[in-house]
Amino acid sequence: MQNGNRYLKRFIREDLKEKMVFLSGPRQVGKTTLALSYLGGDESYPSYFNWDYDEDRNKLLHFEFPPDEKLIVLDEIHKYKRWRNWLKGLYDKTRSRRSYLVTGSARLDYYKRGGDALTGRYHSYRLHPFTLPEIDSHAKSSSVEALFNFGGFPEPFLGQSERKLRRWQRERMSQILRDDLRDLERVEEVTLIGRLVERLPALVGSPLSINSLREDLQVAHQTVRKWIEILERLYIVFRIPSYGSSKIRAVKKEQKLYFWDWSSIPDPGARFENMTACHLLKYCHFLEDTEGYAMDLRYLRDTDKREVDFVVTKELKPLWAVECKKDPGSPSPSLAYFAERLSVPCFYQVHMGDKDFEHPSLPIRVIPFERWTRELGLV
Repeated sequence: MQNGNRYLKRFIREDLKEKMVFLSGPRQVGKTTLALSYLGGDESYPSYFNWDYDEDRNKLLHFEFPPDEKLIVLDEIHKYKRWRNWLKGLYDKTRSRRSYLVTGSARLDYYKRGGDALTGRYHSYRLHPFTLPEIDSHAKSSSVEALFNFGGFPEPFLGQSERKLRRWQRERMSQILRDDLRDLERVEEVTLIGRLVERLPALVGSPLSINSLREDLQVAHQTVRKWIEILERLYIVFRIPSYGSSKIRAVKKEQKLYFWDWSSIPDPGARFENMTACHLLKYCHFLEDTEGYAMDLRYLRDTDKREVDFVVTKELKPLWAVECKKDPGSPSPSLAYFAERLSVPCFYQVHMGDKDFEHPSLPIRVIPFERWTRELGLV
């Protein structure tokens, strides 16, 4: 993990032989480390260019590239207003001689700025924090407990210090609000967006009420909606919709919100649910980015407020549903209700204990989190 040997490495290496590769993901998730691993791991390597550094930026704008280098890494290039047209010209002119790996701490598919001139010229990947199947034996304590306590971002997870985690969280969010909002979104209400970010962890796991947030912040409904979309584009939060079915009276418009950094969630139950959501989203993105499947992460909730936390679909067909309970116990009544009415192959109730048993007549299994990630083949 420390040398950039991440779960996407071999897939990116293969795709670089055919097209450009775009690698996006949250700030400090390990994108630069992974990209530099193809260049020997050295940020001073001449074919690594970071748009945030004046010297690199000037070289890029004047097309000053080192001779005989087969791979060029372009970091944060999406902050350039005309980056797609600039990159199209560069790629079309040199594609037979070089490969290009483009990284960014925001959704590269959104920041087009001048039209999508690159259609058909790149493959796209989203790098996620560490999850249980990816981490190795170097953890200082139980892997599940370490992930739960310190999150999956490399620096705090590998450090495993509460003090280091607090400092990292504060410094990272300050950098996002100070730099990324300014460079990418051109917003001025940084203080209010910061207040929104502070408010959201308490809402994880519940249907998100934009109206309640609007009242708290004393701003317009559309303004809060726009700010949450910005936070999604910057890989701070993500939302999932409900799973609709004609066999249940499913809610339709309500969404649930989660953080990419689950260590910021104070409530233990909500944090465990958020950690599970991140494992499932990573699985969905992995199959989309590497295999091209249409994946989706949703949740089950009907108008009578019966709920199961997650449903994963593949090509519109449900694979399994997942309920999260940090402590082991009897299956949630909602699992049985939906299992009797929906054609979902299996309903899991995951927990951080040791109990593992099945329902006598329904496709319901109560299973430890670690065993569940292994048996489902999560990444």
